[in-house]
Amino acid sequence: MSHPGPDAQPLPTAVVDWRNSFIGKIRAMAARTVFTVLEQSAKQYGDAIALYQPNGSKAGGGHRTFSWNEWLRTSREIALGLRALELSKGEIVCILCETRAEFYLVDLGIMGASGIAGALYTAYPMPDLAKSWQGTGARFLFVEDAKTLGELRQAVEALGDVMPQHVILMTGEQQGTLSLAALQQLGREALERDSSLFTRIQEELTPEDDAILYLTSGATGEPKMGLSSHAAVLANLDMGPIVLPMQPEDSMLVFLPSAHIAQRIVSELVPMRMGTPVWFSESLARLPSELKSIRPTVFLAPPRVWEKMYTTVLSELKKRPALAKKIFDGALGLGAEAAKRRQAGKPLPGWMKPMLKVADKLVFSKVRERLGGRIRVAPCGAAPLGKDLAEFFAAIGMPLIEGYGLTEAGIVCFNPLGVPRPGSVGKALPGVKLRLADDGELQVLTPCIFKGYYRDEAATKSVMTADGWFATGDIAEVDDDGFWYITGRKKELIVSSNGKKIYPSRIENLFKMEPVVNQVLLVGDKKPYVTALLTLNIAQAQSLDGMMRFAERPMAEVVEAEPVAKAVRSAVTRVNKQLADFERIRRFKVLDREWSIEHGELTPTMKIRRSRVLENHKALVSELYLGREDIG
Repeated sequence: MSHPGPDAQPLPTAVVDWRNSFIGKIRAMAARTVFTVLEQSAKQYGDAIALYQPNGSKAGGGHRTFSWNEWLRTSREIALGLRALELSKGEIVCILCETRAEFYLVDLGIMGASGIAGALYTAYPMPDLAKSWQGTGARFLFVEDAKTLGELRQAVEALGDVMPQHVILMTGEQQGTLSLAALQQLGREALERDSSLFTRIQEELTPEDDAILYLTSGATGEPKMGLSSHAAVLANLDMGPIVLPMQPEDSMLVFLPSAHIAQRIVSELVPMRMGTPVWFSESLARLPSELKSIRPTVFLAPPRVWEKMYTTVLSELKKRPALAKKIFDGALGLGAEAAKRRQAGKPLPGWMKPMLKVADKLVFSKVRERLGGRIRVAPCGAAPLGKDLAEFFAAIGMPLIEGYGLTEAGIVCFNPLGVPRPGSVGKALPGVKLRLADDGELQVLTPCIFKGYYRDEAATKSVMTADGWFATGDIAEVDDDGFWYITGRKKELIVSSNGKKIYPSRIENLFKMEPVVNQVLLVGDKKPYVTALLTLNIAQAQSLDGMMRFAERPMAEVVEAEPVAKAVRSAVTRVNKQLADFERIRRFKVLDREWSIEHGELTPTMKIRRSRVLENHKALVSELYLGREDIG
């Protein structure tokens, strides 16, 4: 079954020419499809362990492992099983599953069958997931377990629809539903009947055939679906060895949703290309202990994870004696100065080296041990990273390597491993061209460009320039050394009633160093001054002096408590001191709950959906513009 969509439209000539020139500029792996990358890794690494899937505490702990050969064999059987069920070339297959070994096996199996792998965001409410599946028109659906399948079936039926023709259970079994093991058996039987079947399937594929259907997170509007070809994905993978030199001796712990491009490229396909084993987290709750036991050398995480670690460190420091705080502050200042010198390419003075060794032994190493103590590459993506937060981790000897990517254009920028620049998303990857439009919008020309939004040609045309560049919607700057900085989104730009332009994300990022504040959203478009909605870091709020009597009180009372009000006001005042007068927050309101995916206020990657937050709290926003300004 072929699918109508934008893939029928040829890529802009500029993209095709640039992709062809790119192949000659960097050392590309000799692979025509994503599946052949797995074949080559299996040939090279054989029976070495590729994937570690936790069994779970109920199963006695430990891990179910898959070697490179097992991964290849299993994915090939899945591919042939799908073809036995009459999957057509170029047909979409949806996956509803948390990030686990079975996802990787199925993902490569779908692409190996010449299908298009479309992962759904598991964090979405079931009604939204049902609509996402409907939007793909997929006849094939992989579901993680029986519980999820039951919930999805209810949501689909509530829409007046029926489940897709072929549903495959990825773990466990359920009567009347095809299991993954049964699908593999169909594949083995197909191979026994025709030993050259898989080879012929691979020969059908071309680099320009579609490989992955990505769902955008929908931070600035309704989620869309973008199609990426094998050639586009491979181009991104070929950049990996240059900017992210992982090795078979490394280990990677993963937990981000596989529907997100950062997880899919950086934590699934690049390790597959490099022969790096992957360990899967059992759950977010177990992630801290897993970091200590697995001790990964590569760990991709969004800013929220690093923010929580930072606030935990500060919270524990508050309980320590004054001398310990003094030692910590002194060590941090020394580490920050050393980091600045390294970033500037300056040698460390002789007197500083022995002092750094002491600071590392007494302070920094203990912080790093919380993450296992072996991390040498700490990529950070999926959301903007605050400059101050980046400087903290650089100071303790574990610099965060911030990058920048888009569903439509792949991974675009990455900071150099040795000298990342805090506040920057790094330099353009090899083969990627960047430019600024007249209004400051970042535009990209890359061999990794997508083929278009699925069944939405108008939306595709709206983001492509006449000469084939992708318009990101992000406002950016570049320094003299080629480091790029994202300063805001065009759609999020606040223009006050007196015409002043304010980029809210830059200001909101400053709150990431304020432990008592959890989330913040600036308001002020067409208003006389800037205001803010904030949510609390509950653990930090409850640890404030004078909060003991609020321990069992409702959240509505906690946010109004005097110690909380004082702490938040102090945080806002500290941020305001870093801003121009017209940017300063004049009034704010602390909410009695966090923003959530369930209320439509967050994307699955925890980005804030501004329009939904403002809609859900419009009465409070109106109150912020009644009366006089509170803060100067």
